[in-house]
Amino acid sequence: PVLGIDYAHVRIPFEISLWILLACLMKLGFHVIPSVSSIVPESCLLIVVGLLVGGLIKGVGEEPPILRSEIFFLFLLPPIILDAGYFLPLRQFTENLGTILIFAVVGTLWNAFFLGGLMYAVCQIGGTGLNHIGLLANLLFGSIISAVDPVAVLAVFEEIHINELLHILVFGESLLNDAVTVVLYHLFEEFANFEQVTIIDIILGFLSFFVVSLGGVFVGVIYGVIAAFTSRFTSHIRVIEPLFVFLYSYMAYLSAELFHLSGIMALIASGVVMRPYVEANISHKSHTTIKYFLKMWSSVSETLIFIFLGVSTVAGHHYWNWTFVISTLLFCLIARVLGVLGLTWFINKFRIVKLTPKDQFIIAYGGLRGAIAFSLCYLLDYEHFNMRDMFLTAIITVIFFTVFVQGMTIRPLVDLLAVKKKQETKRSINEEIHTQFLDHLLTGIEDICGHYGHHHWKDKLNRFNKKYVKKCLIAGERSKEPQLIAFYHKMEMKQAIELVESGGLGKIPSAVSTVSMQNIQPKTLPLERALPALSKDKEEEIRKILRNNLQKTRQRLRSYNRHTLVADPYEEAWNQMLLRRQKARQLEQKMNNYLTVPAHKLDSPTMSRARIGSDPLAYEPKPDSENLPIITIDPASPQSPESVELANEELKGSSHLSSSPEEDEEGLVMRVKEPSSPGTDDVFTPGTSDSPSNQRMLRCLSDPGPRPEPEEEEGEPFIPKGQ
Repeated sequence: PVLGIDYAHVRIPFEISLWILLACLMKLGFHVIPSVSSIVPESCLLIVVGLLVGGLIKGVGEEPPILRSEIFFLFLLPPIILDAGYFLPLRQFTENLGTILIFAVVGTLWNAFFLGGLMYAVCQIGGTGLNHIGLLANLLFGSIISAVDPVAVLAVFEEIHINELLHILVFGESLLNDAVTVVLYHLFEEFANFEQVTIIDIILGFLSFFVVSLGGVFVGVIYGVIAAFTSRFTSHIRVIEPLFVFLYSYMAYLSAELFHLSGIMALIASGVVMRPYVEANISHKSHTTIKYFLKMWSSVSETLIFIFLGVSTVAGHHYWNWTFVISTLLFCLIARVLGVLGLTWFINKFRIVKLTPKDQFIIAYGGLRGAIAFSLCYLLDYEHFNMRDMFLTAIITVIFFTVFVQGMTIRPLVDLLAVKKKQETKRSINEEIHTQFLDHLLTGIEDICGHYGHHHWKDKLNRFNKKYVKKCLIAGERSKEPQLIAFYHKMEMKQAIELVESGGLGKIPSAVSTVSMQNIQPKTLPLERALPALSKDKEEEIRKILRNNLQKTRQRLRSYNRHTLVADPYEEAWNQMLLRRQKARQLEQKMNNYLTVPAHKLDSPTMSRARIGSDPLAYEPKPDSENLPIITIDPASPQSPESVELANEELKGSSHLSSSPEEDEEGLVMRVKEPSSPGTDDVFTPGTSDSPSNQRMLRCLSDPGPRPEPEEEEGEPFIPKGQ
């Protein structure tokens, strides 16, 4: 025939292409109509499209396709997880790793057992028709429905632009709880086939959690290191560089699934490990290819998952039981809220940045369920779990409630509670310098305190990475390049390429254009500007100086403890000296307070004239007071009694009668005491004014005693010569 039709030959790839095309057109249409996408999340609209397409196919008389678990776990889920793991914000993730692990492990276990136990209690109530569902089946159902879904969390949280802390807490929990879900799922599935579960089975199930989680991480690290090492030799064949990243990551996922390990943990570990070394080896074009291909692949997979959820809802077999479905939905919400509140109360005892009540509400409200629970339930065998249809119905109800109700209302609630949003800022070289400075500073403080905390182990890992790992996995001189210089080169390259792509290269001056082009294609320094090379002896001498004075500083540091400090042999003597000095000063102060006559407060000239005018007789000079010495004190610079120098008071007292009137008006002279030399004890070292006669003169001047008779006063000085 000239023209023939053979649809069966191309049926499967043709239908797959149609579904992908439908997904892309739907995604395009939602963003063309901003009024719809700003109110309803994209995941909700895709589920509605799936419901409509499934109903249309069923109305035509065909059987709609169902989201099979093999397709979901082997083809649709890996791109989403690889995209999340490869571009994971590693700093925020590691700083909050303890909190994420507590939410992922303890929170998921709490949800599973709390929900399974309460559902078993509901099934035992008479009249519900659920008495045939045992404890293990309910615990299996609880383990399936308890885990937060990373696909649903990504779809909703990326649209509301929540701050980095909340995003990494909820998203990190949804990634890491996969190990708990896999272990509990296989554990209860195996236990359901046993006639009797022993203590040994429970212990083995507990150990399998560590094997599944740590085994998945180990597999991911192995493949990540192999991918980084392979990228070292691709400088001549740049075209296949992105392919190595995708193939090694996918092999890590399949190898983990082969041994019933956590494939999600393997994908995350491989992406995190390979990224810094691969990006140092591959070209910028390959990096752009990896970035956009991963984003495209994960976006298409996410769209297909939500569309097929809607189609499977129409096409699947359902068994509706009001008691079971409503109880499941209610207990899911209660378990999530109680788990978040209890764990946050415990976590806040150890966190520096506390989780506020608003944060706790968003974490509890963001616990969305998705296609992972649906696919795990779809994997159950009808022979052992004849209630699978009822489980599927309840799970789809919970998924629809969390995605539609919680997903649609979380954005208005975030705005209402004024939760901090993510700030889109470009990293600057200034921020990078200060971040590294604070990291080094906190590491040094931890070393001084003897506290091996987060920064200490991070610094150890960085040193090991720089000393050994980089030399093996990064080719050329890039392995020796400091982190700050590498970041600067990366920023310069990005800025230059953005400038070229924006078409601004022709509008700026030629000098700037030349600099930008040099950033894109860096040239070597001319010979006259090259630094002179040091001789081997000089270089070895500099290294020796640095090694002896700087590098061993960290090794000399000790952990300071008040129980291990060596006692100072002179400390007791110094304490005794200080106590004696303090007692002497207190005694001297008491004596001065007891013997010193307080001076009258000096009045202003206006007040003095007013007093004399009101009572002239009271302010006339006494006839018998002309022989008394007069102490003149400058009120602008009052001195303490200790600073009065009395060395020449004896001479003044003896020559008082023969002194001239000018000298008589001067009175006693007040001098500032000379400061003692450093290192001398001013209490126990005798000075010129500390003799017994001077001390007696001080007491006499302070308390002149009763006024002498006029006839005895003639010819006698105020201070006798013999004293």
